[in-house]
Amino acid sequence: MRVIAGTARSLPLKTPEGLDIRPTTDRIKETLFNMLQWDIPGGVFVDLFSGSGGIGIEALSRGARKAYFVDNAQKAVSCIQENLRFTKLEDRAVVLRQDACSALGSIRENAVDIIFMDPPYENGEEKSVLSHLARMPYVTEDTILVAEAARDTDFSWVSELGFCITKDKQYRTNKHIFMKKSIQ
Repeated sequence: MRVIAGTARSLPLKTPEGLDIRPTTDRIKETLFNMLQWDIPGGVFVDLFSGSGGIGIEALSRGARKAYFVDNAQKAVSCIQENLRFTKLEDRAVVLRQDACSALGSIRENAVDIIFMDPPYENGEEKSVLSHLARMPYVTEDTILVAEAARDTDFSWVSELGFCITKDKQYRTNKHIFMKKSIQ
């Protein structure tokens, strides 16, 4: 796994050992960031269920002003911190060792530009996280929310929480669901 583009381009990233981590492949990460490229520079990025931190580090490398990394496993947090030091991006990063829902209350921003979540597949944590995000003042009508999930995961319920799906990008075994707050 490596950083695809930006100031840390081509630098290899470590992944935490012994955890049930499935890092987003370089090819899928490149596709994701091609879709987000115009929204990243100067923005605030949140990487929930960070694992190695590869997604948030990619955002920082491509010009995000600040990134929050959230994971509740100490091995993951240590790996994220090591990857941030190696890529020299730690000065623009906040690493939170908390579960995703608790960490959302620790984010002190007026607005967040992009929130990415990659929870363990089949656990249904997307619903809990999105219900918390629906109440966060930094989630505006301009905030882009992206969930990585197994290809067969149903997201038809997001409208009940005040979100609408703007894009559904399918891959061989998984997908990225892009959402925004519904305009009332």
